[in-house]
Parts: sequence; C-alpha cells; structure tokens
Amino acid sequence: MVLPKFVFQFAAAGLVFLLALAGNTSAQPIQTLAPYAILIDADTHTILLEKDADGLMAPASTAKLMTAEIVFQQIAAGHLKLTDEFVISENAWRTGGSLSHGSSMFAVLNSRVSVENLIRGLVIASGNDAAIALAEGVAGSEGAFSTLMNQRASELGMEHSVFTNPWGRGDPEQRVTARDMARLAGHVIATYPDFYKYFGEKDFTWNKIKQANRNPLLTMDIGADGLKTGDIKESGFGLVGSAVQNGQRLILVINGLKTAKDRADEGRKLLQWGFRAFEAKSIFNAGDVVGSAKMFGGARSEVPLVALGPVKLLVPRGSSDRISARIIYTGPVAAPVEQGAIIARLQVMRGTQQVLEVPLKAEQSVAVGTFTQRALDAGWEWGAVMVRKVFSRK
Repeated sequence: MVLPKFVFQFAAAGLVFLLALAGNTSAQPIQTLAPYAILIDADTHTILLEKDADGLMAPASTAKLMTAEIVFQQIAAGHLKLTDEFVISENAWRTGGSLSHGSSMFAVLNSRVSVENLIRGLVIASGNDAAIALAEGVAGSEGAFSTLMNQRASELGMEHSVFTNPWGRGDPEQRVTARDMARLAGHVIATYPDFYKYFGEKDFTWNKIKQANRNPLLTMDIGADGLKTGDIKESGFGLVGSAVQNGQRLILVINGLKTAKDRADEGRKLLQWGFRAFEAKSIFNAGDVVGSAKMFGGARSEVPLVALGPVKLLVPRGSSDRISARIIYTGPVAAPVEQGAIIARLQVMRGTQQVLEVPLKAEQSVAVGTFTQRALDAGWEWGAVMVRKVFSRK
C-alpha cells in the first residue's frame, strides 16, 4: 500500500516562549539602500537582516567565488596543486585580459602561470583572465566549467542560482540570490581556511602591475578579511563580505547599489550594526531532544529528534520579541530509520520572521515493526487521508 506523504508542522516542545531579556526597549531596526541584502551570523546561522534575499540578481564578479570554490575543492581532493601551471590561452588573454578593458591580472598571452598566482589574480585583482585560465585548466573550457559550477551549487544547497560563465560576464541566464551567495561564502570560509587567506591580501602584483584588493571593507578597521566585490550594468554594485570582531564572524551580501561609495558605506554600516545590536541566546544544548517525528510501519510510533549540535540564536539586545519554533518534516517517516539520519528541520521565528533553520536527526534507530504494527499504522494513515480529503473539500 503506497501512502501519500504530507508535510507535518509541529511546535517544538517547550520552545514557544518569550525570551526574558534585560531592558524594556527593542533594538532599533536598520534600513539599507541595497535592493538585495542578507546579514548572517556564521556560527549560529541566525539571519540578522534580509531584504529580498531570495530575489534573483546578476552576480557580476562575485561569481568568481564559485570559481574559487571549485579550484579549492580540486586542490583539497588532490587533483590539483598550487604549483601546477596553466597556460594563458588567447581566449583568456583577449576576452579577460587588458584588451577587454575589464578587470584583469594582466597575464601575458601563452605564458604559464601557477594556480596559486591565478587564485590571487582571481580574488584580489578580480582578473577575468585568471578566471578563464582556471576554468580552462580545470575543465577544458568555460562551458564545461560552468557545468561544474552548477553541479557544485546544487551540492551546496544553492537552490536558486544558475551560472553560465566563471567570471561574472553579463548574461540573462546567470542569476544568483543573496541567500545562496551567503551560503557559498560561509562554506568557503569554514571548509578552506588555508585558501580563504587569499581573499584578505591587500594587493597583488603581476607583470609589474600592482593592484589593490577591490574589497573596500578591508581598509576600514572593522575586522573584515574577505571576500569579493562585483559590478556590471545588470547588477549594480555588489559585495559578498565577512568580518570578525571578538570572535564573532558575520557574513554580508549586498547587491544592486548605485555607486561604489554606496556599496562601501552600506557594507560598513550593516556590519557595525550586526556586531553591536545582537546578543547570543542558547535554545538547545547538544544532545537535547527537540521533539519527535511520527513513524509509519516501525517498531515505535515516534522517533526522537535532536540537532547536530548546540542550537543558539542571536536576538536584538533589549528585545522582547516572541521566539517560537516548529519542527517540519515529510511524513509519517517510513521505517526503518537509522540513528543519525537527517529527517526533519527546526525553523525558529522571531516574531513573524524566520531567523534560523537547523537540520534534525533521528536520536535512535527504529526498526521495521511487526505485521500487526504495520497493519495498524496503515489503517490509521488511511483514516487520516480520508479526513484530510473531507476537510479539503470544505
């Protein structure tokens, strides 16, 4: 008997509450000129601010973050070394070099450049020639590399982003979201600390031409240490940035601004506000049972759910916002279930805004039940389906 699946939503046990915070006034909200924006705490993954964070936008040169991630992955997997050299093809030189009048590392036609220097040319000088050379060296062509970019984006959970070239050239089909780019930035920072350092280097010299890092946040003394800017006609001025203060890391994405000055000013303003206006609150300790998921055909009727680690939330200082949460899963969950399997997620709301989502895993294994247990579950589920059909007609 094949049963339809339904999305179950339950209030997490013991988690609908008001945080008792010192003070009687709420933290002041902040506005941004950026049409697209998201600010996230890297440790807790709390969303501190978002504005059309799922709207599709042209990435411009911030697309080079995905190019860099693929190169980093290739090195980490042992398929590539920093000392390997790629040839600067005529395509890379003519399309992305000085002749193109775009951002370039000024690599010489037919020269051989190490992967490490191409990475520096990519993330510091924003060299289009570096991006093309890396793409051709890894995958043979820009088109083949774009296929890798989309495969990797899917693996990283960048559900709404599509890449068509490795350097951010304007293309109506190349679109990303601020939320997806923040996810990519967080992944790069956490997964490749030895390579992330390149994003924070202040300048890069190649072919006797010295270029300053294009990230304006690096010179602001606010703890910024990466990542990437971008601007073309279709995108406006954008930035994927990160900064650390007192051990706390924030990740910021803004896009669609009218000038480079607006981009720099908004980046500074939002990061300073994020560090100043929030404090951390613990919701669950590691190993705490958050709730349970209903089972079908199992030796138990429910399986306890736990988070992958401690669950913390950043809340505005002095806020009395109502914090609530719900467990969401598609179920009932069919037996058997292995201990540690990810089968649900916890969504945390501050007021009406979702600010946190964390995966939940099965605390223990649940084996297939006896024939009688399976038959009873089938009967109950059939009855539930009939009830849903009746109410859906009303």
